[in-house]
This record gives sequence, structure tokens and C-alpha cells, in this order.
Amino acid sequence: MDGVSPRPETASELSPTEFASAVTAITSAFGDPTRRAIYLFAHEQSDGVTATETAKQFDLHANVARHHLDKLSSGGYLEVAMAKPSGGVGRPSKRYRATQPEVRLEVQVRHDDILVSLLGKALAMLPRDAAETMAEEVGVEYGKAMADSIEPGATHRSSQGALHAVADALSAHGFAARAEKADGDGLQIIAEHCPFGDAVVEHPVICAVDRGIVKGMLSELYGPTDTDTASSKGHGDDVCVTHVTL
Repeated sequence: MDGVSPRPETASELSPTEFASAVTAITSAFGDPTRRAIYLFAHEQSDGVTATETAKQFDLHANVARHHLDKLSSGGYLEVAMAKPSGGVGRPSKRYRATQPEVRLEVQVRHDDILVSLLGKALAMLPRDAAETMAEEVGVEYGKAMADSIEPGATHRSSQGALHAVADALSAHGFAARAEKADGDGLQIIAEHCPFGDAVVEHPVICAVDRGIVKGMLSELYGPTDTDTASSKGHGDDVCVTHVTL
């Protein structure tokens, strides 16, 4: 990709599902040539860039520039901070800064096998309902933190815009996720890969963490939502599906 050097991991070191997850995350962030150029532009600015500055640099509408910057932020390549306007007058503006001093792609799929195994055994010691509630609560809190790294402070997006931001962030964490409409009026997140590996087969209650992450992120990016696990690899399904009710 234009000027971007990948990490040393190669496809041969990843399983097919892990490779698919990495490709999904990278394509979402860097599949657009303008977005690649915007990333390099933001990386060159030590103080970061705003959507207005980016729009001027690339002759884009401010909303289009913001969309590209948010995609890069969702993937973990840019971080967002609120900056006071010069002179202290007016509304604070978002500044997008590179998260790494060097230009690099983060494609490593997380393999916290020991911690996941420990989590599964700890949850197995609790009554199922209590374990599932705790796992979802952990996911909600983590999801809120993920959303805050994308959009500091209160944010209001469209339902589909928020859902796509959630899918992008999940893909960056190894879920190979996408957002789409469900049957009827609902929306859903489909994840083709589970970064928790075989632990979810032995302890399906861990799937509640996924549901919680989606719920937590949407609560910050959109508003209160209800989430429900429609299918999961932990129960033998081909993909994990989280239904969202707004």
C-alpha cells in the first residue's frame, strides 16, 4: 500500500479465519486510496489534523473527510482528541493523530490464549446466569472504552453509521465483522472469526462478551440499544451474529 510497510506477520503464520480477519480489518481501513493518502497526511502532522484541514488538503466535503478519518480511527490507526480553538472562542474541534510514530499496519490477531482459558475456567465456577451477566458487563465496559477512543465525549451518529463503526472496530480486534440489515427492520453484526478461539466452544458463555462490546459501543456512539446473540461459534454455528434493537 502507498508508503505503508506491513508488520512482519505473513499469511502462512495465520489460520484461514485469522487471515480473513486481518484482511477485513486492513481493507476496511486502507481499501480506499484517498483514505491511504489521508492517513499519511495525518501521520506527517505532529499535532494531528481536523476534518476541515483534511477536506481542504484533498478537496473533499468535510463530511467525506470526517468519514475517512473515522474509519482510520475505528481501525486503531488514528486517535481522536478534542482541541480548543485558537483564541479559546468557539466549539472544540476533533484532532486526529497517528497512534504510532512509524508508518505501520497492525494486522496481528490477538492470541491471549492463557487469559482466555483462565476467564473460561473462572466463569465455569459461577452459575450460568451470573457468569453470562458478568461477561456481558465486562464487554459493555470495554465497548464503551473502545467507542470513547473513536469519539471522545457525547456523540450522535445515525444507527447505520454507528453500527458500521462498531464493525470496523471489532474487525480491528480480530472479529472479521460486518454490519448489515437483519430480517424485518432490525440490524445486526456478523463476525466470521472469534479471537477467543477454542475457549468459546468449551465455555460458550464467553460469547456474552461480544454482545456486551456491541452494546457498549452503540450506547456511546448512538444511544441505548438492546443486543441479542442470534448465533455463535461457541454453539456450533458458522458465524457469530448479534442482533441489535434500537
